[in-house]
Amino acid sequence: MTVVHSARRTAHRAARSDILEVLTRIGFVGYGLLHLTVAWIAAQIALGHPTGEGDQAGAFRYLAEQPFGRFSLMVSVVGLAAMAVWQLLLAFVGHRQERGFSRTAERVASAVRAVVYAGLAWTAYKVVVGSPTSQARQAQEATAGVMAHPAGRWLVGLAGVVVVAIGIGLMAYGARRAFCKRLMLGRMSRSARRTATVLGEAGYIAKGIAFGIVGVLLCQAASKHNAARARGLDGALRLLVDQPAGPLALLGVATGFAAFGAYCFFQARYRKVGA
Repeated sequence: MTVVHSARRTAHRAARSDILEVLTRIGFVGYGLLHLTVAWIAAQIALGHPTGEGDQAGAFRYLAEQPFGRFSLMVSVVGLAAMAVWQLLLAFVGHRQERGFSRTAERVASAVRAVVYAGLAWTAYKVVVGSPTSQARQAQEATAGVMAHPAGRWLVGLAGVVVVAIGIGLMAYGARRAFCKRLMLGRMSRSARRTATVLGEAGYIAKGIAFGIVGVLLCQAASKHNAARARGLDGALRLLVDQPAGPLALLGVATGFAAFGAYCFFQARYRKVGA
């Protein structure tokens, strides 16, 4: 027990590290730039002038092509990696203000976010070193690999249902403005609180819609035994634009992603960081 308690104390101190906090806040800036770039690409798709793949890898590639883009990406890699470490520490020793099932749920969510941020950091790093990948192709290959197994279609379908559920959860999270509890509201002016709330609400709802479409694509891939239908975020955006009034709907989603990107800048300054 002494070793366990010692490890927990060490992890708690690490989570409250000033250096980790600074790097994490830098990571939120990079996370915001990522969402703003996805929003820009999505808007171009809606207007019929696609400039690249509308997913995280495509956004990182687009950023890398801009002046000082690779430098910005390297800074983002460090920041996103710090965010992953921060969330991993929270998964082990964080959310102590919660009790029972609520604490367990929060720690599981932190573990998932740690994986997401680590994946984004790795994707950005591969773009920086000149080894970009297509997330749509990766999604198709992964889906095909799973469906090659006897129960693969069921697993892919289950994954689709889970992703749809995550999308619904994100929309509810935004609509309830539950994200506000993670901000240092006492340090924000009234106008800053109001702006951050509007941006966060729109952003989480837009992300939820995108997740929902990705989940539907996974379910379609499973039901039709066609891995090509699993196309990730880029596929979701292109599917949306092909629907009646799709360009207008996609512009709405792009606006939501841009709102979330701007909200990330508020998080960079006002997010509660630590265990």
